Amino acid sequence: MFSRRQVLQQALAASAGMLSTTVLGSAGAAHSGSASAPGYGPLKPSNVPGLLLPDGFSGRIVARSQHVVVPGSEFVWHSAPDGGACFPADNGGWIYVSNSELRNNRGGASSIRFDRDGTIVDAYSILRGTERNCAGGATPWQTWLSCEEPEYEFAGLVYECDPYGKVGAQPRPAMGMFCHEAVAVDLRTGYLYMTEDVPDGCLYRFKPGGYSRGRADLDHGILEAACETSTSPRSIHWRAIPDPTLGKGTATRYQLDDVIRFAGGEGIAWQNDSLFFTTKNDNRLWHYRTDINQLSILYSAHRKPNAELRGVDNVTIDALGQVLVAEDGGNMQIVMVNSEGKTAPLIQILDQEDSEVAGPAFSPNGDRLYFSSQWGHSGGLSGNDGLTYEISGPFRR
Repeated sequence: MFSRRQVLQQALAASAGMLSTTVLGSAGAAHSGSASAPGYGPLKPSNVPGLLLPDGFSGRIVARSQHVVVPGSEFVWHSAPDGGACFPADNGGWIYVSNSELRNNRGGASSIRFDRDGTIVDAYSILRGTERNCAGGATPWQTWLSCEEPEYEFAGLVYECDPYGKVGAQPRPAMGMFCHEAVAVDLRTGYLYMTEDVPDGCLYRFKPGGYSRGRADLDHGILEAACETSTSPRSIHWRAIPDPTLGKGTATRYQLDDVIRFAGGEGIAWQNDSLFFTTKNDNRLWHYRTDINQLSILYSAHRKPNAELRGVDNVTIDALGQVLVAEDGGNMQIVMVNSEGKTAPLIQILDQEDSEVAGPAFSPNGDRLYFSSQWGHSGGLSGNDGLTYEISGPFRR
């Protein structure tokens, strides 16, 4: 007889075969960042004005907020682009999905479709009318989980979206109502891990109600929070949130008395039994080993004089298992972190100091990286100055 874990592994494996390293969080690669130094050498001016890249890399702007993406079409790219991911498309092409972090129910998410040579062939909305869609996460059944981070914390939801634009987005309240930031799927167990962007937030784990043909039932399940234990190095004890949908009015992070408090949870990614997530208020990159239940700090800016990485935010993982951390402010860089906590910049955006770098995601074959400058040169004054970039070059694969 198969165990529940084996059934989930088989279901997830069946649905994950053609997904990109971005969608899987580089699940097929060992976390081997210590085997080589991070980075690709010094950053230099590139073919894109204001974008610094290593030798051998080039870039382009693929979308501008409130501008048409595909000439001759009517769809314009959203403002305040934030978290993103890539998905495989037909005939060797791919799709880049990006959130919009606009307030007043003007947020949502959109997709850009590329053909196999990188030509942009379509762009369209996949979610509208939501509140401050910050980050999120891709699933192995090829959907995008877009996370709301509202200022009124009792209303934030996760919306499951179709990157291909064929199925309408659906709210998933069973995953909790709070200031959601990001989601990562553990391919070993089928659990979903989530961060919470408040100064005393939690790390959450959602156990879906079940799986059918490799797809999770996100309308039912158990929402848990990471709680303290007395062991060292720090391990985690998971406890169920009594009231995930706030029927009794108490915020999820205050429903348990022994939760571990995280100072502003941001991006999160999983690969090979390792969960990586950032906390912005203390500039940390955390590493949680899901197989042995141990939590540690991989990088802390406060431990490093003249630290290069500050303003930690969205994350993704490359083919070598190195964590790419996008900066909210800082030096407007994407910084690579290896398994020893050593850092090196991969890109830097100049003259946009009041913006943030968001949504790093690799194309399916790993030779292109997408990301956005959320507010562009205006720094949010216009609200319509976001830029979405693509870079290509000799990424290690």
